[in-house]
Amino acid sequence: MTRRYYVPDLLTQHPHVRLPDDEAAHAVKVMRLRAGDSVELFDGRGSQANAEVTNVGRRECECLSEQPQHVDREAGRRLVLAIAIPKPDRAKEMVERLTELGVHEIVPLTFARTQRPPSDSLIGKLERIVVEACKQSNRNQLMTIAPVMSLDQWIGQTAPGQSDSPIHLVAMPGGGPLRDAAQQANPAVCCVIGPEGGLTEDELARCVEAGMRPVDLGTRILRIETAACVVAARVLDD
Repeated sequence: MTRRYYVPDLLTQHPHVRLPDDEAAHAVKVMRLRAGDSVELFDGRGSQANAEVTNVGRRECECLSEQPQHVDREAGRRLVLAIAIPKPDRAKEMVERLTELGVHEIVPLTFARTQRPPSDSLIGKLERIVVEACKQSNRNQLMTIAPVMSLDQWIGQTAPGQSDSPIHLVAMPGGGPLRDAAQQANPAVCCVIGPEGGLTEDELARCVEAGMRPVDLGTRILRIETAACVVAARVLDD
């Protein structure tokens, strides 16, 4: 398996590339790279390059890279999930899966039934999981994690219903089939997924009033992370 490392400034460093400290520590202490080993570098914005390790120190790893190339492995659609963040262990697994599936962005939302908003520390850990998931899955584009905001703040920043806006959906019992909504000819989809216990009636009403289309994910009650993966798999099925 190709060893991949994240270098956000790959294009400006090329051809003599020094791995970031955390990537270098993993390369040296865990993978035990040596001079002459082949690696693949990516910048999280679509570019990647083959490279050869030229120097390894106790806490550093330097490489000589080929010309970076833009390699697009993104889904045919852009999916944004405006979502309640579950408990940390479940949130970490959710972010890993959504990155692998090709979700473009998640927007952590707080709702009336949110028990504890995600901390800055948790968001930082989730961002690192995005990097690791991209390394594992050969994805070259990092999934974005937006700042935490309330549902009302997010509705105020979006423009559902405009001719050039994404398809806006909200997951709720009794809505229409997700697959029917996802089959509309639009390259971008945004879906709201609420917290444990669901959205309140008032929150559902505000979503619908803002132009979001209710969709039902099935007859069973799904956890947040399961619902997110169901939406991603159906919308990004290509």
